[in-house]
Amino acid sequence: MTALALALAEWADSLQPAPGDLELADRSLRDTVAVALAARGHRVTRLAAGLPDGGRWAVAAHVLDFDDLHMESTTHISVLCVPTALATGGGARAYLAGAGVMARLGTALGWPHYSAGWHATCTAGAPACAAGAAVALGLDPGQIATAIALAIPGAGGVQRAFGTDAKSLQAGFAVDAGIRAALLAAAGAQADWSALEAWLALVGGDPGALDLAGPAVPGGLAIKIHPCCYALQRPISALAELAADGLDPGAVRRIVVRTPEATVAPLIHHRPDTGLQGKFSLEYACAAALLDRHPGFASFTDAAVRRPAARRLTGLVETELTPGGTWLLDGELAAEVHTGEEVLRVKQQFPPGAPRRPPTGAELHAKLSHCVTGLDSDPASWTWQNAAQVLARFLPADGRR
Repeated sequence: MTALALALAEWADSLQPAPGDLELADRSLRDTVAVALAARGHRVTRLAAGLPDGGRWAVAAHVLDFDDLHMESTTHISVLCVPTALATGGGARAYLAGAGVMARLGTALGWPHYSAGWHATCTAGAPACAAGAAVALGLDPGQIATAIALAIPGAGGVQRAFGTDAKSLQAGFAVDAGIRAALLAAAGAQADWSALEAWLALVGGDPGALDLAGPAVPGGLAIKIHPCCYALQRPISALAELAADGLDPGAVRRIVVRTPEATVAPLIHHRPDTGLQGKFSLEYACAAALLDRHPGFASFTDAAVRRPAARRLTGLVETELTPGGTWLLDGELAAEVHTGEEVLRVKQQFPPGAPRRPPTGAELHAKLSHCVTGLDSDPASWTWQNAAQVLARFLPADGRR
């Protein structure tokens, strides 16, 4: 049997992107660069200033949790694969090679891997970044397979990092591990390709689930409308519908949210005290949706999370979880908001930005424009040829902003 690393390498080497693949790549480029620039002044971005280009850019693009998500693998594909391609001189094809490997490895790891507490973006991401970097460097299939195997020691990350500096930093580490592996393979380093199968078995994956058919990124990518964990996009969107009808947050006496338990797996902070923790809190997201109607950057600061009105509403949230589920948009979310006079109800399955409910041109334009407010750089002008220069200008290695 062909080693999985070689099968993935041959797929990546032979990839000929279709028009739909290239359209997805260009959208991912603009989205990822924009959210990275939005974090140019963030404390964690400054902390990461000493990392190499790819890792530094990945940290910036992930720290606001505003980057895209592949639903089937529960991985943030572009935040790793865009910086990897740009840092190694690659373009859309190198991005799609890494993204396709990441989507397939993440899907083979499966929901049990994610629900066990692994940060699949990093576990699937390191070998995927190795593949993307190797394609950018022009390596042959054997060298690409070696790069994938060499990246296995760096394939780690856990969900206990969520709500802390470590979440975005471990994304940067995955990019660094992948690029380093590709450079070593290019220099002649050797590895046992079967390390990939051994690793998959150790972390609960299913090698038989790896499917090389379909478009470069099977299922497409979900674009976030709010800068927080993807598991919060649906409850925010649903409750914001009620807030848009003129609901007075001060009149709320009870909030009930019913959803499959799988959909809240990453939401580990129930009484958050910081903006980063708020990005992984179902209770705070409900409060922010009712108070802010369209939660944005200002909703996920330490001060916003500590607002007395937000504290009060956070404490009113009751969750009723139905057992099971295998992805973040499983089933349907139903919410009730009780006031002194009435009970308001809302249901939702797919929030704006989901692959089955793609962002409108206006929604995407508004997001990108908001990210680059105050910068003399137009997202419409960014290409795979100039995006690295854009990132280097606004996110320099020496930490100057």
